[in-house]
Amino acid sequence: MSAAAVDWARVKADFPVVNGRIDGQPIVYLDSANTSQKPHAVIDAMADFMRHAYAPINRSAYRLAAAATDAYEGARTKVQKFINAPKAHEVVFTKNATESLNLVAHSWGGANLKRGDAVVLTHMEHHANIVPWQMLAASHGIELRWIPLTADGQLDLTNLSTLLDGAKVLSFTAMSNVLGTITPVAALCKAAHDAGAVAIVDACQYVPHNVTDVQAWGADFVTFSSHKMVGPSGIGVMWGREALLDAMPPFLGGGNMIADVRLDGFTCAELPAKFEAGTPPIVEAVGLGAAVEYLSGLGMSNVRQHEMHLTDYALRTLTDRYGDDITIHGPRNVEVRGAVLSFAFRDIHPHDVSQVLDQKNVCVRAGHHCAKPLMRLLGANATARASFYIYNDESDADALADALDGASDIFGL
Repeated sequence: MSAAAVDWARVKADFPVVNGRIDGQPIVYLDSANTSQKPHAVIDAMADFMRHAYAPINRSAYRLAAAATDAYEGARTKVQKFINAPKAHEVVFTKNATESLNLVAHSWGGANLKRGDAVVLTHMEHHANIVPWQMLAASHGIELRWIPLTADGQLDLTNLSTLLDGAKVLSFTAMSNVLGTITPVAALCKAAHDAGAVAIVDACQYVPHNVTDVQAWGADFVTFSSHKMVGPSGIGVMWGREALLDAMPPFLGGGNMIADVRLDGFTCAELPAKFEAGTPPIVEAVGLGAAVEYLSGLGMSNVRQHEMHLTDYALRTLTDRYGDDITIHGPRNVEVRGAVLSFAFRDIHPHDVSQVLDQKNVCVRAGHHCAKPLMRLLGANATARASFYIYNDESDADALADALDGASDIFGL
């Protein structure tokens, strides 16, 4: 099935919020890079599980608990197949992608990095892929190196071999939440391995919008969240190579992550329980599994094609109407960017832009987008950001452009 064969209007009908109204006006939801809306399939799966099948997992032998355990582990298998991971037990459920990145940094990094070791990041990283490494720099004395950006918001890889010389880690985003830039993940992972470094991929913005194949990437760790891929909040994913996970110390201690506890110590459970201490997000896992099934039914290549078309349309619409009055950050080539448009509009503060758009129920985010180092490179304290997804269409891009006229009228520009 091609993207053209998908009934995108029917897809939009699956999402109750984007079909709602506020003050009689339709909702134009353009904040999916922050968090996505949820289809009936996900909402119903979670509600049905709570009504008819909820029970604790991995601890009780009665049939209801066994069925709940099967549902939880079934979600793990769905995620494994969705990202083409070799083994289901390499998929670890966390609270979100931020926790996943912290798990890798503090468990693997804390055990393997020492004073003077270098970790290479990029100037477009989310705080979640910066602050944990800065914490290790403070506690372990590691060195942080940075891959710069080109003028159009792509990675400047001119000196990559120098930056990776002697480095132990390359940790980078697969897609920028500000610029929309899609990075050359497989090439970066290969460069890391050629230099003897571990490759860690923050795929939070990538997995919901593209075909993801962790084996083709050649990554060592990949992290992402459920709530950006039409699933519930409160659950994230960390995938890692089995050998690396086996060698890592646990991140949290307590129930479910132990094989045995004695007065003089403990032994860890097998993967993935080793990294899933305490009662897990059972209902959320069921929701994530339903989200994976929903997206798989659309076909991720179709999702990508749909968003490329929308991104191209939105870029052309905004540029044709406003010209130099609007600055849209990131690459112009939709082949190397996602459906994220961070922009400055005339001399109006992004928060004012957001508030004016909200009067027309056009929902965009304004702020630093948890990427303050990148904001400083852009010479901005904040941007307005419109991000499109499977429930958006050309009319939403038109609504954004029309609502910006209102900002001009209010501020007399």
